[in-house]
Amino acid sequence: MNTNSQDGRAVIRLGHSPDPDDAFMWWPLFDHERGPAPLTSPRFRFEQVVEDIEELNRRACESADQDALEITGISCACYPLVADRYALTACGASLGDGYGPRLVARQPTTLEELAASRPTIAVPGERTTAYLVSRLMFKGAEVEWRPMLFDRIPGEIASGAVDAGVVIHESQLTFEEEGLHQIQDLGVWWQERNRLPLPLGANVIRRGLDERHGAGATREIVDLLESSLQHAMEHREESIIRAQEWGRGIDAGITGAFVDMYVNRWTLDYGPRGREAVRALLIQAADEGHLPACPDPEFISA
Repeated sequence: MNTNSQDGRAVIRLGHSPDPDDAFMWWPLFDHERGPAPLTSPRFRFEQVVEDIEELNRRACESADQDALEITGISCACYPLVADRYALTACGASLGDGYGPRLVARQPTTLEELAASRPTIAVPGERTTAYLVSRLMFKGAEVEWRPMLFDRIPGEIASGAVDAGVVIHESQLTFEEEGLHQIQDLGVWWQERNRLPLPLGANVIRRGLDERHGAGATREIVDLLESSLQHAMEHREESIIRAQEWGRGIDAGITGAFVDMYVNRWTLDYGPRGREAVRALLIQAADEGHLPACPDPEFISA
């Protein structure tokens, strides 16, 4: 439920997943034990809500109105399910430009051999883009999909509980350390097929904030989001330290490499190609019957 803080400012809850790139982007908006937020607003105070991406997807889809976050990260694949209550922000997206989640297994194999084996494949949630792209990639194959929390997937593959799995977050860079082998990079598969980056994570904002907080509130909030990104990129060393807190033990080098993959020019603004990539993903998903068709996405900038 949206409330006012003790100083009278409206509380804007911002949800993000527990991974380094999201933490890198938004830490300037939050008060921290080391001090107040570097970026402040006389009108709004941001409250951090950290949840698994599939939980954020679920919350955006299913929460009662008072529990739906004002701003939240979601999977791009989830957008048609929430387009009636959220709009995309032009900033804050994660696009894989020739790379993305990795389909990995215990033993080296090919995509074709795996598809023919009627495999059980772990995925990080039924509303995630990783799952959607995997279904597009395995079109026509008989696959048992097994949704689970993202951080369980490497262990489930290594134990033999599943035949393969799609890894996200920092496991995209560390899966080989766990003895796993890449079968297919989903971002490479998508780019070869579409000649576009793969839109993975999106940032969305509640519709109706102007009605709740006054004319111009939505664009003022989006301007603060854009300022947060600029501040984080201009203060990279401190931002990496903040991001590393969410890296599950990875060092600063791996944290920086992962952040660079998903906090870049696409994150500042989708641009024409990024917008085209979102439309292509949603149209193909609807054509294959994986998602409902939705109106042309709206991208809000400051």
